[in-house]
Amino acid sequence: MRYHITCASTCVLSIIFLFQVVGCTSRESTTEPVSHASQDAAGKAELQVLELGQQARKNLNLVVKSVRPTDYWRTITIPGVVADRPGISDRGVTSPAVGVVSEIHAYPGDTVRPGQRLVTLRLFSEYLQATQTQLFKASQEAKLVQEQIDRLNVATNSGAISGSRLIEQRNELQRQQTLIQASKQELLNRGLNPEQIDLASEGSFISTIVVSAPPTRTHEAVLDGLVKPDVQTVGNKATDDIAYELHSLGIELGQTVQAGDLLASLANHQSLYVVGHAFKREAGLLEKAAQNKAPLRIEFAEDSSELWPTHDQQFQIRHLANTLDTATRTFDFFVPLINQSRSYEQDGKTFLVWRFRPGQRARIEVPIEKFENVFVLPSEAVVRESPNAFAYQQNGDLFNQLSVHIVYEDRDRVILANDRSITSGTFLAQNAAASLRRVLKAQSASGQQPGLHVHADGTVHAAH
Repeated sequence: MRYHITCASTCVLSIIFLFQVVGCTSRESTTEPVSHASQDAAGKAELQVLELGQQARKNLNLVVKSVRPTDYWRTITIPGVVADRPGISDRGVTSPAVGVVSEIHAYPGDTVRPGQRLVTLRLFSEYLQATQTQLFKASQEAKLVQEQIDRLNVATNSGAISGSRLIEQRNELQRQQTLIQASKQELLNRGLNPEQIDLASEGSFISTIVVSAPPTRTHEAVLDGLVKPDVQTVGNKATDDIAYELHSLGIELGQTVQAGDLLASLANHQSLYVVGHAFKREAGLLEKAAQNKAPLRIEFAEDSSELWPTHDQQFQIRHLANTLDTATRTFDFFVPLINQSRSYEQDGKTFLVWRFRPGQRARIEVPIEKFENVFVLPSEAVVRESPNAFAYQQNGDLFNQLSVHIVYEDRDRVILANDRSITSGTFLAQNAAASLRRVLKAQSASGQQPGLHVHADGTVHAAH
C-alpha cells in the first residue's frame, strides 16, 4: 500500500514538472519574437539629425544663412513687354523748308550729339529766298535811316529844322527794326543758325541749310522724376553727352523734300516703359497697387545680370489704360523703366548698346496680399513629403530636420509661419533640401546614429 502511494506521488510530480517545462518553453517562444520585433522597429525609426562633412557640403554647393522673420507680399504674375515711351524715347527730325537732299552726314545705327549735322539741303524755297531778301533790304534801310537821324540831330539842335522831321525818321527806324527782327525769327524757324542769318543781312544769301540733331530734353522731363542711372564710359571718355541713336532715314540723296517732311527718326532708349497685359478681373488689384505705390518686381527675359551692373530701380505703376484690346481682351498698365547702356568705338565712331530693348519680354510681379512676421526662404530650402514639409538647421557638421508650416509658396520662394518651429537667427540651409532629405533617409536606413550628443540646453553637438 505504501508502495502504490509512493508511485502515485512520483507520477504526479513528474506531470507537474512536465507542465512547468512546457510552460517555460512556450513563454520563451512567445517573448523572444516580440523582443526581436521591437528591436527592428527601433532600428528603422527615422533619424532627425544627419551628419554632412565639409567636402559633402561643397559637393552640394550648400548655402547656409541666418534667417529672421520679416513681412512678405504675395504677388500675381502678369506678362509684359518693354516698349518705347511715346514722345520721349523717339524723336522725328523734319525738313524746315523746301529743298533737295545734297548730303547725308549720319546713317542708321550712328550715335549723334545735340547740334551734330544730319542732312544738308539745297534750298528750293522761294519764300525762304524772299525772307532773306527782305532782311537784307530792311537792314540796309535801317542803316540809311540811322544816318539821316544822326544828321537831323545836329540840325534840330541848332534850330535849323523842326523836331517833327526827326520824330518821323525815328518812327521809320523802329518800323525797319521790327521788320528785321521778324525776318530773323522766321529764318531761325526755318533752320538757319545766327551766323547764317548775319550773312544774309549783309547780302550773302544762304543757298543750303544744314539740319542738325535737336537739343536734349531736361533729365527731369525725360526720367519722370526717377533717379538718373550711372554714366557709362568708353575708356576715359564719358558718353553721357550722346543724346540719340539714328534709328532710320526717310530720304535719299537727290530727293526733293517739302517743308515738314520727315528726314530722320532719332531714338533714345534711356527712358522706357514696361507694359503689362492684364485681364479685366485683375483691374481692381492693379488699381490698388497703383494707389498705394506698391513696389513691383520685374524679371526680364534674355537678360544677364552677370554682364551688367545691379539695376537698383524701384518699379511702380504709373498709370492704367482705360481701354481693352479687342483681340486679347486685356488692358495695359505702364511701369517706367530707366535703361542702362554701354558704348564702344569703331572706325572713330561711338556706338551704344542698351541693356533693355523695346520688344523684350518681361514678367511683372504685382503685390496683392501681405504676410506679416514670417520667414522667407528660397524654394529649394524646403522639401515636401506628403503632408509634411522640412527645413534643415545647421550646427557644425550636423543638420537638424525641422518640421515647418508653409503659409504660401511660388516659383522662387516659400513662406514659413513663425510658429516657434524656427527660432530667429537660426542658420538654415538655403538650398539642396531634397538632397539633405535623401541623405537623412540613407543614414536612417543604415541604422547608424550620427556621432552626436545633446546638451542640457537642448543644443545638439557632435561627440567630443
